Amino acid sequence: MTELLQALKTLADETRLNLVNLLLTHDLCVGALAKRLAVSEAAVSQHLGKLREVGLVKGEKRGYWTHYSVDREKLNELAGSLTALAELSPCPEIVCIKQLDNKSQHYKEDVKMCECKCQHPEKLKGKPGDCSLKQIKECHGDEKGHPCTGDEKKSDKQ
Repeated sequence: MTELLQALKTLADETRLNLVNLLLTHDLCVGALAKRLAVSEAAVSQHLGKLREVGLVKGEKRGYWTHYSVDREKLNELAGSLTALAELSPCPEIVCIKQLDNKSQHYKEDVKMCECKCQHPEKLKGKPGDCSLKQIKECHGDEKGHPCTGDEKKSDKQ
């Protein structure tokens, strides 16, 4: 995930994205890239350095100049990682945050939401602990035993 994040951060710069776009169709040297993008050669060199760090661009020495091109394998790997993210399935168990620890501002415990699953989750607003009994009833049909109401132990004993 760190490699994917680094590559995405690198491509988030407009000039670097334009460089990649140009280099997908042409192998070009720093001077040619600078002219086409209307930026200095020094700026192009720095951007190419960042792209090389993440492996998206490679250089090949040709005489006095280095011509750059996109490492298509690396770009396809990046695209595959994004596709894999898009294809992730949602978690089958909804987790309900039960209690906020006021001292550390962290949640104390996670509790599975009711086993019946939400019928209308859009009716629950904000953090689950902030839900009104009416909202919980509209979503689940009954508020008794729901982890957000705090009376799940009462209903277990009944």
